[in-house]
Order: sequence, then C-alpha cells, then structure tokens
Amino acid sequence: EAQGALVAFDTGPGNALIDDFLRLRLGRDFDAEGAVAAEGRVDAGALAALAGHPHLLRPPPKSLHRNDFHRFLERVAHLSTEDGAATLSALTAACVAEAARWFPEPPERLLVCGGGRLNRTLMAMLGAKTNAPVQPVEAVGLDGDLLEAQAFGYLAVRVLRGLPTSAPSTTGARLPVCGGRISRP
Repeated sequence: EAQGALVAFDTGPGNALIDDFLRLRLGRDFDAEGAVAAEGRVDAGALAALAGHPHLLRPPPKSLHRNDFHRFLERVAHLSTEDGAATLSALTAACVAEAARWFPEPPERLLVCGGGRLNRTLMAMLGAKTNAPVQPVEAVGLDGDLLEAQAFGYLAVRVLRGLPTSAPSTTGARLPVCGGRISRP
C-alpha cells in the first residue's frame, strides 16, 4: 500500500467462537479470564483444519462476520469443553498471527480491546504466536470496554452526514459506501 494509506481488515473470529462454544456447552457468555481454555489442550488436527480455511488465508482487504465461522464449531464438537475452548483460543491467536504477515513491518506490540483483553489464556497465546508483547488498550490510556461503542457512534455520525463508512482498502468493496441508513418512525 502507498505510504500512509488506510489499511484495515478483520483478522478472524476473535472471541466470537469461544463465546458461542461456551454458551452451547456451559451456558456461559464467555471464558472468564480464559480459565476453561487454560484447563484444556489444543487439538492440533482441529486447529490445522480451522486455520487453513481459505477465507482466513485470503489477503486483505477483507471483512468478516461472526456468522461466517459458525460451521467451525462442528470441528470442535467432539472435543471436551476445555479442549474445545483451548483449540478455539489457539485459532484466534493463529488468525492474528496470520494477519500480521500482511503488515508492512512486524508489530512492536499488540493492543487488545474488548473482552479478549481479560482472557489471560488468549493473551498468552497471542504473545506466543505473534512473538510480540501483548497488552490491554488501557496501557495507552484507552477504555477497552468503550472502544467498540465509540466506533459505532463514529459510524452513526458518518451515516447521518451521508459519508462513507467503509473504504475499498478496508473491506474490499469496489467503492466507498455508506453502510447504513436512518429509519425514522
């Protein structure tokens, strides 16, 4: 990409698969501190099959939706809850490491927001796979619980002003488009 060009893309499922898996197995919304995954072992065969999915290996730009990965849960259905959580956590770390291959330079550090930053097992796996220090965004003065809400607020203002909410360099769309519309009662 040109120097200073905007580049952004989705790396993979993030916590979505881990959360969905634990919701199905234990009725929990997430793996608190990564405790369930910490008790499990990564299934190398399942991880290789999942990490080799063509969509994950495709070069950016690309945009993904959590539902793009629901079939992945079938690949870990035979595993214990702990092993499934560990394998899906390892998948998330592998996806981030794969995404880092597309960066112009290796990352000096990874800053994590959202629930993933509270998952010690995932944070350790991210560091091991990327060979970079991994920190919660609070390390640079940001609120990891508010970033997504702030991003959606920013996108909403752009929609209100008729401005694009996506760019070809971030989603692969042909043109910059406004990703929403206002519906009034």
